[in-house]
Amino acid sequence: MPSQLALLLYSLLLVLLLRYASATDGASSPALWIPVTWMIMMASRSPAQWLGLVPTNAATAFEEGSPLDRGFYLLLIGLALWTLTKRQLNWSDVFARNAALMSFLLFALASVLWSDFPFITFKRWIRDLGLYFMVLIVLSDPRPVEAISVVIRRLSYVLLIFSVVIIKYYEYLGIMYDPWTGAPEYIGATTSKNMLGVLCLISGLFYFWDTTRRWSERRDRKSRRILYVNLALMAITLWLLRLSQSATSQGALVIGCFIIAVVRTKWARTNPRRVTALIPAGLSAYLVLEFAFDFSTVVADFFGRDPTLHGRTGIWNAVLALQTNPLFGVGYQSFWLGDRLKAVWGSLKTGFLNEAHNGYLEVYLNLGLFGLTLLVLFMISSYRRACRHLTASLDFASLALGLWTAMVFYNVTEAAFGSSLLWYSLLLCVLDVPRRSHAVMPSYAGQPVVRRRPTTV
Repeated sequence: MPSQLALLLYSLLLVLLLRYASATDGASSPALWIPVTWMIMMASRSPAQWLGLVPTNAATAFEEGSPLDRGFYLLLIGLALWTLTKRQLNWSDVFARNAALMSFLLFALASVLWSDFPFITFKRWIRDLGLYFMVLIVLSDPRPVEAISVVIRRLSYVLLIFSVVIIKYYEYLGIMYDPWTGAPEYIGATTSKNMLGVLCLISGLFYFWDTTRRWSERRDRKSRRILYVNLALMAITLWLLRLSQSATSQGALVIGCFIIAVVRTKWARTNPRRVTALIPAGLSAYLVLEFAFDFSTVVADFFGRDPTLHGRTGIWNAVLALQTNPLFGVGYQSFWLGDRLKAVWGSLKTGFLNEAHNGYLEVYLNLGLFGLTLLVLFMISSYRRACRHLTASLDFASLALGLWTAMVFYNVTEAAFGSSLLWYSLLLCVLDVPRRSHAVMPSYAGQPVVRRRPTTV
């Protein structure tokens, strides 16, 4: 099939999916396209990358970024603030309900004071602040659970199928080759095999969750149509995940789907307290095995994988050898800059490395033990919030707990805290956002939606 025809068919299929495969009963808010666009930019290549306007020097690209990309991000942030102002979001209530996360963000902002790249740190903090505005747009929607479904569906419709098209018909865009071995690295519409893995991880968790919650309604015509779409996207997801060879995403997907399946059982419905204790108990057991027996290395060796986790142990030793400030770190998103970047690249004899491949270590390097403690406190509070849904909305609780557990395990060998697609997806499920009581919300399918009392997600 000619590549132009394949692209045309993809475009027609995308329009069809966006028009007829919506999981909502009525039209969704046009404002949801703002966070969807932000997610697509996070998961895929930025506008500057698609246009080939990124600096050729990797170190310069890390430090300076692209004016075009900054323009796009600022435009989306401006639209988000305008939308939230129109919705009259109660900011003080949002801050109070999410005190742990606010403490983490404010400490990250304060790190500008001791960062050796204060302007870059501040720019990156502002950019990442936009991510939280995007989450607030979704969660301040009159139907937040449906809004979450809409943004994840749109993301997967655009990027998953597009990844298939460019891998098969535009190989120079969808496949990279190792300069030393010539081995192919499938990246699809994203920037790396790990990013493609994250996209598949989020899509896989969502479609597994959505399929299980709709299965009992499969005789209904609309539900059956959605299930067909879910199964097709699941097949594409698994194919791309296998191509990406992202072992971390594959493992996190299995763990997340297992948690979703367990939470949806009858046993979980009748024993919510035991479910609440199940995940921390599993994490504690894993930590004991890891510290006592080096569990990750043992498992990797058992399955014939690299015991060094594809060089990650060397990366961890190299970054820790730089002896950053143990209490406060070097500043938010500042570790991979300047002399530190060159020192790590020089010691490892590699380039294009800009993360520690461990989320907890990454936070420690940038914000020290103080910042890592604040992050752990947020993760604990978000887990408790997700568990509260076990008695109020078991369907939603299963997705929140599946994503939370996947996030915890994913960050053992990759970095996803603070400004990643996986972090974004988790916040959609655990952030506590109030909506106005007795407020008439925007009209959907010609009918106004009226809130009689405050609700939260």
